[in-house]
Amino acid sequence: MPPGPFAAATAVRAVDDHTWQSAIAPGWDIGGNANGGYLLAIGARAMLAATGRPDPVSITAHFLAPGKAGPVTVSTDVMKVGRRFSTASAVVASTERPLVAILGSFGELGSPEGPELIDGGPPLLPDPEDCVPIVATETFPPPFMGNVELRLHPDDVGFARRGPSGRPLVRGWFRLLEGEPIDGVALLCAVDAFPPTAFNAHLPIAWTPTLELTSHVRARPVPGWLSCQFTTHFIAGGFLEEDGEVWDASGRLVAQSRQLALVPATP
Repeated sequence: MPPGPFAAATAVRAVDDHTWQSAIAPGWDIGGNANGGYLLAIGARAMLAATGRPDPVSITAHFLAPGKAGPVTVSTDVMKVGRRFSTASAVVASTERPLVAILGSFGELGSPEGPELIDGGPPLLPDPEDCVPIVATETFPPPFMGNVELRLHPDDVGFARRGPSGRPLVRGWFRLLEGEPIDGVALLCAVDAFPPTAFNAHLPIAWTPTLELTSHVRARPVPGWLSCQFTTHFIAGGFLEEDGEVWDASGRLVAQSRQLALVPATP
C-alpha cells in the first residue's frame, strides 16, 4: 500500500548513518513558510530511523529560520542508546541554512503501564459535522490547512468572522486526509496545526512565530478524529506560551505540547 499524503510529504532517505535527505513539499506552508510541526515531523522521521525506535516520546525543536519548499538535509547524532529509550539530536537544513535544531527521546509506546491519575478530559466539542471546517486558500486560511482536516469549535472561530472571542483558546477536531492513520510523528504536526490562540485575544496580534516547541507523545492514538485544545494564559514581555492537549477517539490523552512564541511589536 502506498504511503498516505502526510507520510509521503515527510519521508526521508538515508545517505549514510548520520545523514538523511528529504524535501519540504509544496502546500505545507503558512504564508510561504513551512508549518513548524510539519518541519519537525521531517526531522523526527530521520531521528526514528537513526535510533531504530518506533515512536517519539519527548521532542523539542528550536526554529532557526523559515523553511521554503525544496530539498532539505537532516543531520542526526544518536547520543544515547538505552534499554527503553534512545536520545538523539538533529538539524534540518536547506541548501542555504539550518532551519530547525531538535533534541528528542524515542522509544516504544505500547500498552499503558503503571498506575494512572487523569485530572482532566477531552475538550467539550460539538460533533465534527457541527464544527466549522477550515478551508485553505492562497492567503488565509493558509495552504497548509488544505493538507489536513481541521474543524473548529463554533465559539472559537470568531477571529475569522465576527471578531475575537476574548479568550486565548482554540478547540477543535483534527485528522489527516484520505483516512491516513495518525502515528506519533503525525501528532507532532497536530500540536502545531491550529490557528494561534492569540487570534482570539482582544489584542493587536496578527502573527506569532514559534521560537521553541516541545511535544510529549503519551500514546498511539486509535483510529478516528483527534479532539484538541490549546490555551494561553500569559502574553507579556514580547512572548506568549501555548499549551496543547490532544485526545484520541477513545478519550485517551495521546499528546501534550507547549510552545513559546514571539509577539511582534505593533507599529
